[in-house]
Amino acid sequence: MHSFIRHVRRALPGAIALAAGTSITLAAGTYNPITPSQAGQTITLTGRDLTLEQIVQVARFGARVQLSPEARQRETDNYGLLLEAASEGVAIYWFNRGAGDQRETVLFEGDALSPINKPKVEQRQLQSFRSGPQSGFGPEVLDEEIVRAMMVVRANAMTFNAPSPPLAQMLLDLLNKRITPVVQSRGTLGEGDLAQLMNVGGAMVGAGEVYYQGVRMPAAKALAQAGLKPIQPFAADDNALTSSDAYATGQAALLANDARQALEWADLIYAMDLNGMNSSITPLSLAVQCDRPDAWLNWDAARVLAMLKGSYLFDADPARIIQDPESLRASSIRQGSAWKEWDALDEAVLFQANSSDHNPAVHVGLGPEDSWELASAQMMKFYVKGGPLSHGQHGYIVSNANWDPYPMANKIENFVIGLANMDIAVMLRIDRFGNPFFTATKASDVFPDIRHWGGGYTPVALQQEIQSLTNPVPPFGAAIVGTVEDLQAQTLIKVQHARQAVSTTMDLLALDLLEASFWMDVRKTQNAQRAFGDSPTAVWTAFRKAVPLRPVADAPATQSNSALAVSFVRNNDPRSFYTGGLPRGDTNKRATPADHCSTQPQ
Repeated sequence: MHSFIRHVRRALPGAIALAAGTSITLAAGTYNPITPSQAGQTITLTGRDLTLEQIVQVARFGARVQLSPEARQRETDNYGLLLEAASEGVAIYWFNRGAGDQRETVLFEGDALSPINKPKVEQRQLQSFRSGPQSGFGPEVLDEEIVRAMMVVRANAMTFNAPSPPLAQMLLDLLNKRITPVVQSRGTLGEGDLAQLMNVGGAMVGAGEVYYQGVRMPAAKALAQAGLKPIQPFAADDNALTSSDAYATGQAALLANDARQALEWADLIYAMDLNGMNSSITPLSLAVQCDRPDAWLNWDAARVLAMLKGSYLFDADPARIIQDPESLRASSIRQGSAWKEWDALDEAVLFQANSSDHNPAVHVGLGPEDSWELASAQMMKFYVKGGPLSHGQHGYIVSNANWDPYPMANKIENFVIGLANMDIAVMLRIDRFGNPFFTATKASDVFPDIRHWGGGYTPVALQQEIQSLTNPVPPFGAAIVGTVEDLQAQTLIKVQHARQAVSTTMDLLALDLLEASFWMDVRKTQNAQRAFGDSPTAVWTAFRKAVPLRPVADAPATQSNSALAVSFVRNNDPRSFYTGGLPRGDTNKRATPADHCSTQPQ
């Protein structure tokens, strides 16, 4: 799935808005630099264990990166095997052979370091990198965190490939010096983000423009100010840098991180809703969970129950109705199911970020004795016997389809569907607070001086937006580049839809928080002795400091309560109000509440 870069070298002036999970907009905008609050921290990349939290630390908060000694050695060994393979006459895709529809074109023969070949390889590579800023199609990416996420994901997985040492080091240097290349948003089909990574390649040789610590300037100027020299790429460096899905994977990592925040808030606000509704907590109890032994459903019910511990909901109350509306009763099921889809997404993103999506695959140390097919005549064509350039090491360099970003692409869409089904319950429970049949009281009877409109149109409008994002992107394939490249995964479109769904979910949850807090005020005013549980109380107290129940007298209203609520959920970490681990591991074998239930006589 790798065509010549000439197929994607197009540019269009403009900008793109993708901050906080919003969708692409085709209009000029303002660049959004990161806040490098964690620039004093260093993340060690091994190629195998990069976490979502670490990607966010680097991408969003400016943490530095370094390679582990093992990862750096792996790159060095792979690079040596690549050079040795060419000298032994092994045909290598996108090195001594062309790429895409030129895959059978011989670019050079023999040792790449020979006096005849070396200047040719250097010239071809330098020309390719210099043309990098013209790759892709605008508008430009406006969010620095997206470009940095792509770069750290590529730096991590590139340790399985064969970059030259200068290329590998420069990618780290760009991150650590906070030189963020100007990147075009479009031009990738979701399988091989060639254009965006070639934009990065341009900066490495001083071509094009970058943002140096948030300030736009020519790349050559930024390198000089940072004390760096442009590199001379060599060997298959354009392939080593660009043969990757890092643009989509980086955004998927940001998605998974932000999605967890949304789900954490959903559980907390649900606990507040239950307090506000004077709800029956029976659906969360062990007596109910025994009948549905699913680890994620049981876990979510248990954590919400734990949030509510100490609440007046566990006391007898003659005004409490026997059964809440379905949206409140089933919320833990919808939220537990969304968590289950999130777990699958998280696993898929980490798999993608910690494995090679590169073509060709480079494996030092494998030999024909390791597997029967490796000894076949076909596979032996790509066997590198080993020599001085590889320090005697042998291995294989073979073409593959690792650029196909499944299962991550599937899991992204699965999560959006699970999230949307959760959001329906959120929307409906906001509305149900307006029905005295469920609340057993009218808010106006408790607060006659407060005109409270409830949810109104907005929650429905937000849910409509989310619903529109649940339709999967139809599978598609166009036979392009001489009909060689005929699959496209549309991963970027899928992840943008998902990020928008998460962002809109945060807005919807903010409205839910606004309603839940108001009704907790109602319940506290009805009976000052009522308690709500530690976590709901902590959120309610903090929220009321930001959004008072009654506005300060004569103070001008500069923002609506809805806008203030959105700001609160986006700028506060839900885990500061409640901490609780995830049911990690093989969830089918982990203990669930059902394991403690018995129908046998005691």
